[in-house]
Amino acid sequence: MGGSAPRRDPRRDHQLPVETTSFVDRRDELVESRRLLATARLVTLTGPGGVGKTRLAGRIAARVARAFPDGVRFVHLAGLHDPALVPLAAADALGLYDHSEQPPLDALVEQVRDRRLLLVVDNCEHLLSACAELASALLHGTAGVRVLATSRHRLGLTEEHLLDVRPLPVPDPDSDLSAAAGYPALALFADRAAAVVPGFELTPDNRAGVARLCRRLDGLPLAIELAAVRMRVLGVDQLVARLDDRYRLLTTGSPAVLPRHQTLRAAVDWSHELCTETEQLVWARASVFAGGFDLEAAEAVCADGGADGVGEGEGAGAEDGRVGVGEGVHPQDVLEAVAGLVDKSVLCREGGAGAVRYRLLDTLRHYGLEKLRQEPGAEAAARRRQRDWFQEVAAESERAWFGPGQREIVARLRADQDNLRAALEFSLTVPGEARAGLRLAGTLWFYWHACGAPREGRYWVDRALDAYPEPTRERARALWVAGLLAGCPEDLTRGRHRAEDARALARRLGEPAEVAHAEYLLGLMVLFGDDVPGALEHFEAAVAREPVQGQLPSLTVLDQVELAASLAFLGHTDRAVRVCEDAYRVCEAHGEEWVRSYVLRVLALAYAEKKEWHRAEPHAREALSRKLAVHDVIGIGLTLDLLVVITAARGAHERAAVLLGGSDRVWDGIDSNRFGSTTYNSARRDSERRVREAVGPGDFERAYRRGGGLGLTEIVSYALQESERPAVPRPRRADGNPPPDSGRGDLQLASLTRRESEVAELVAEGLANQQIADRLVIARRTAEGHVERILGKLGFSNRSQIAAWVSARR
Repeated sequence: MGGSAPRRDPRRDHQLPVETTSFVDRRDELVESRRLLATARLVTLTGPGGVGKTRLAGRIAARVARAFPDGVRFVHLAGLHDPALVPLAAADALGLYDHSEQPPLDALVEQVRDRRLLLVVDNCEHLLSACAELASALLHGTAGVRVLATSRHRLGLTEEHLLDVRPLPVPDPDSDLSAAAGYPALALFADRAAAVVPGFELTPDNRAGVARLCRRLDGLPLAIELAAVRMRVLGVDQLVARLDDRYRLLTTGSPAVLPRHQTLRAAVDWSHELCTETEQLVWARASVFAGGFDLEAAEAVCADGGADGVGEGEGAGAEDGRVGVGEGVHPQDVLEAVAGLVDKSVLCREGGAGAVRYRLLDTLRHYGLEKLRQEPGAEAAARRRQRDWFQEVAAESERAWFGPGQREIVARLRADQDNLRAALEFSLTVPGEARAGLRLAGTLWFYWHACGAPREGRYWVDRALDAYPEPTRERARALWVAGLLAGCPEDLTRGRHRAEDARALARRLGEPAEVAHAEYLLGLMVLFGDDVPGALEHFEAAVAREPVQGQLPSLTVLDQVELAASLAFLGHTDRAVRVCEDAYRVCEAHGEEWVRSYVLRVLALAYAEKKEWHRAEPHAREALSRKLAVHDVIGIGLTLDLLVVITAARGAHERAAVLLGGSDRVWDGIDSNRFGSTTYNSARRDSERRVREAVGPGDFERAYRRGGGLGLTEIVSYALQESERPAVPRPRRADGNPPPDSGRGDLQLASLTRRESEVAELVAEGLANQQIADRLVIARRTAEGHVERILGKLGFSNRSQIAAWVSARR
């Protein structure tokens, strides 16, 4: 039970882990935990490493999920080492995207004050104080939030109820074993052994041996799983004999007195010694990954690098249990080593859409780190390679951001979030590495800003600026990024000062691209400060200038977007539409989605200012769909507000009230003041007043509460279900023809057959036609036909639109 890893999908990483191996009976613990959670608001599962606390917590949460209307969320802390990030990790798990200047814990409590949910906080032992503060704040600041924690040690709060997770019970090998299958430890061994020896089962001939083995392993699930892997080459009695030999060495001849923690250590030591030297070294080096990793990352980090000082001599190998850096690992050897570690249950294979990922269980990761640290300089070398690899990933993602792969970029960076944190932490705490940390934090500007992580982005960028104050291009970049993250929500003064500092430094260094980026931010501050004529003048000048080498294309087109918004707010709507059409063509040519969603929103704004509501609505809805695809929470909030105005103007007042409730909930997770901008908020406030008058207080409150009870994807899905779909002119392509209307047909599931719905889901997973055909056991031409019919029925022109549609449904 304890050692096998549930599969984690990066897109659902904070929901309950998906179990990929059978769950061995923990009936008593499940019953007791449900009883405790019914009366207590903080329950901590305690027990030694390898006993199965994480797996049990996932099963408990699944069993009680129906009791929590606002859901169950999982906070994974194994890859986190900075206590300051604990409330940010919890907020991320809860889907909160606070942009305010409040302390993170205060902001989190305020946003979940009225919710009824269960927060599972996993692996608290290395961050006890921070986890205790989190739990205490939630207990005292909310009424409906309960916490289920897992830890090797208690959190120490008076409200805490403990549930001791003990090893699995094991029968006496010399007793009557006719009901052996009813013992969880024996059932676990049989299940895992059958995975490597097909057909293996408990029989009268082997039951005593299996019971003896599980007894020697103290019923620890992880130890049992590691031992079961050896059934590929050894029989049960041979396993017992080998294990007894190891225990005698550890206890000077008396295996009966081996402490439980040494039992697990002995099992892990044994697994380590059975690895090849290359597997041992890959295990040790992979321990620097803070979360999961793919094969490319493993090859970059676990193979020898020229900057590591790694020699080519023969290492000592496993003779003394030490892992040396001298053995040498070539990139082509890493795949074989990873496969071997998966076979030995050291690495867990995590499936899902996209590349296969791997993960070390926390116990085995700590063991690998211990081995790595036995060689001076080996850990620093591996962590430097890890940082350099993720710097490369970030830089490549930034280069590709203004293009067709944005949702894949977001998924990958979210999957590697813990690794990015580890890379930044290494850079900002190890002497001589701060400049690289500043570069990484600034390179990730688009992730922090566009994908709902501004508070964490502020944290890392501010730390990096403090750690490396030298006047460099990296600092100029980080200054305007800090301004972008700090200035947009509410602190316009701070944002403006950061942007001015960035512009001054960039000018001094002769970095025109960074000057242009800082100028964009300064114009944004003017617009949010309600000086619309000043913003118009600023963006007129910005758009008139020729782009310079190195200027980010996203910000170049956003200059046009903000110009169009300024024009629309000042009543120059026809010109605003033309500017949007020009920007749309650029985005369409590159297959870009995020900036295009802002183009569409401002296009909807321009038509709304013209009171051409039937034209405004489809553009706003398509903008909303695209924003959800990349998780642009601020953009979703802005667009929902615009849809409130449009919907109210079209007379659908009850629907507008639902959208108002949903919009306010989204903004509660960002900044309830909505930037404090009169320019952006006045139309929405006027619409709310008219809707209240039109439907009456009672009906308004009911509809408003309904919207407020919807989560982010639910309110977006609701907003996309508008029944009227008038045909309207679309922005013109370069050939003069309007692009297909990807706003038609959203969520009209009834128009798809069951098979077409299955195909749409697979398209959203990123599968090509041949892969879809293989998955569904159909011909490729049949799969192609299904995709074409889906595109036709939904009025879409490409597969990305299908994926966005499926995402909105979810």
